[in-house]
Amino acid sequence: MPASFDEKKLFELFSGLVSTDSPTYGERQQADKLKALLTELGFEVTEDSAGERLGGTAGNLYGILKGTDPAREPVLFSSHLDTVSPALGKRTVLHEDGTVTSGGDTVLGADDAAGLVEILEGVRSAISSGRPYGDIEVLLPVAEEVYTKGSKLFDLSRIRSKTAYVLDMSGNIGSAAIKAPSIISFKAEVKGRASHSGFAPEKGINALAAASRAIADTPQGRLDEETTFNIGTLTSGEASNIVPERVALTGEARGFDHEKALAAVLSFKEALEREAQELGASVSFEHTVEVKAYSVAEDAEVTKRFLSAAERIGIKGRTVTTHGGSDNHTLTAGGINGIVLSCGMYNVHSVNEYTKLPELAKGAALVRELILGKAGGI
Repeated sequence: MPASFDEKKLFELFSGLVSTDSPTYGERQQADKLKALLTELGFEVTEDSAGERLGGTAGNLYGILKGTDPAREPVLFSSHLDTVSPALGKRTVLHEDGTVTSGGDTVLGADDAAGLVEILEGVRSAISSGRPYGDIEVLLPVAEEVYTKGSKLFDLSRIRSKTAYVLDMSGNIGSAAIKAPSIISFKAEVKGRASHSGFAPEKGINALAAASRAIADTPQGRLDEETTFNIGTLTSGEASNIVPERVALTGEARGFDHEKALAAVLSFKEALEREAQELGASVSFEHTVEVKAYSVAEDAEVTKRFLSAAERIGIKGRTVTTHGGSDNHTLTAGGINGIVLSCGMYNVHSVNEYTKLPELAKGAALVRELILGKAGGI
């Protein structure tokens, strides 16, 4: 691996970011810390009004660092600022083998502090290398964990780069997702009529019965190689002796074929309406396309540049698909050709989350080579 990274310094930086509380909609302290770190590296940093619009404490951060070779194309890196719960009072525990865990009562926050560290240290190493590089842009969004609400509010016209690398995927350094699904969420309410279940059950309209029949009629789980469907929550009823008047449901579909994912959602809607009508109940239903499926070509410049950079640090790059959402959905929808890089985080969204210092070092080296590599993957 060209140019080594001090794992002690990586741990100190990572630990400092992890120990800064940054729950979704509460990213103020983390944003201030990243502003300072980016400014120290020479970036011109601005913050937008996404926080105010979302009811949060901080906005998306955008930074640009002028390159030393104006003939080179700019490149964009992105990692998000927020973490899922339990996210307050996080701390790091360093194990002898270089594994870093939380204290066991919170998430670690490697999602996405690992990506942030790798961007910061990769940029620092590129600058100190003395080799020429083009302009470097960074976008650090808030509220990524809630269907990328933060980046959706960012003015993408400010970005000059045509290619982007989003560091926000689990696994060893060297994987890049070039294909990701649509995610379509939905919420529904079935309304019937309450009555006493012992004295006058025939006067009631059982909303739960209508919903249950629709659920039973609807395939769930992995529908095919491209599509999944899930009903995640259901609430109903007031008491065991009352015919349930109301049922509320939420769920989602994911699919690499957007129309198929949408069809799965609308099929459930039709089932709900059919069963409700038969029992005399009513249905309200709404769905939201949280992110839309995208695919990047294997021979696209952004992919070739990644594979070449991976080779230069001594690892074999590979392209994969992901079933997750990320801020790259926002970038690709805005016409920026981006891929999602694994950043050495594991068991994310759980108190068993961890990372490894050698992986953070590889991730920083990969960022450095993505900056220093020329267009065409050279």
